[in-house]
This record gives sequence, structure tokens and C-alpha cells, in this order.
Amino acid sequence: MKQFITPVIIAIAILAGSAGGHFLKRSQGAEKPEGAHKESDDAHGKSDEKAHAQDNSKSHGDTKKEDTKKKKTAAKGHGKEAGHEAVPSNASAYFKFSREFVVPLMEGDRVKSLVILNINLQHDESLAQTLFSLEPKLRDNIMTTLIALSNDGVTLESMTEVDNYETLRSTILLNLNSVVASGIENVLILDLAKQDV
Repeated sequence: MKQFITPVIIAIAILAGSAGGHFLKRSQGAEKPEGAHKESDDAHGKSDEKAHAQDNSKSHGDTKKEDTKKKKTAAKGHGKEAGHEAVPSNASAYFKFSREFVVPLMEGDRVKSLVILNINLQHDESLAQTLFSLEPKLRDNIMTTLIALSNDGVTLESMTEVDNYETLRSTILLNLNSVVASGIENVLILDLAKQDV
């Protein structure tokens, strides 16, 4: 009897395994019947025809309105999709000098204090490479201006006064025109410090 039960169990296990494998294969790789594909394609074709008919039914004036809307949207910029405003084509850029400016304040023949300034230039984007290549000339021009202002005994002596701050900015900007005729929009003084010697 035992000899008879063992082969029966093995046969049942083999049949169950092959039936399960066949079932899994069918459920994973099952595709729609050919008729279903055909119906889907027919429905898709009909919806395309309907959409095409609706597009053709639009008047010429509607098309012009849509084109105008698209142009306006393009002019506003499509960066809004990502949650950012588009940057205008004439955007400003900023030129940062490789190191700060150190200006000595003199008293008689000796240095009594040092003024340290961190200056950036706001400029037209098209000037980026030009300013980079002209950095030595720009530094020389700004240092000459700062030395002249340090000798007036007012501007760099009391740096906390807004009038002196604006005088410093506007004088540097005015003198930079001799190096770069146009394109520098503003002089930004990021840091300003005075150290007694």
C-alpha cells in the first residue's frame, strides 16, 4: 500500500505545480483578446476623428485669439510652471572682486587707521567677460578714487552717515566710466569696516 501512495502523491504534486505555473503565466502575460484590441482601436479612431472635426470647426478668428494668447504667455515666460518667474533677457549680473579694498587713512605722515571695503559691481550681463579681463584696471580706478576720498577728511572718516555712503558709491561709479563707458549700473558696498592701527 505504501508503494502505491508515494507515486500518487508525487503525481498529484507534479500536476498541481504545472497547473499553478500555467495559471500564473496566463495571469501575468495575459493580453487583451484580439476583439478587445479592435474595439479599443475603433473607439480611439472615433475620438480622434471627433477631436479633428472640432478643431476644424473653429473659426479663423478663434485661431488668431489662441495665437495671441500663446504669444503673451511666451512673453511672460514659461518658467512659472516650475514656480519660478522667468528671468528677463536684460537681467543684471554681479561682478565680485577677487579681494577686498584696503584704504589707509593718514594723519600727518603716518597711517592712523585702515578702511576695508567689500565692493561688487552690478552690470549688464553682456559685460561679464569684459569686466573679468579688466579687473586690474577696475581695481586701480577704484583704489585711486578711495585714496582721493580718504584725503578729503570727511567721507571715509564717518562711514555711518548715509550721505557719505552715497558719496562713496556715486563717486566710484562716476570714475569707473573712464574704464568702462557703459553697462555698469551700480556700485554695491557689501561690507565696510574701519580698523585703527
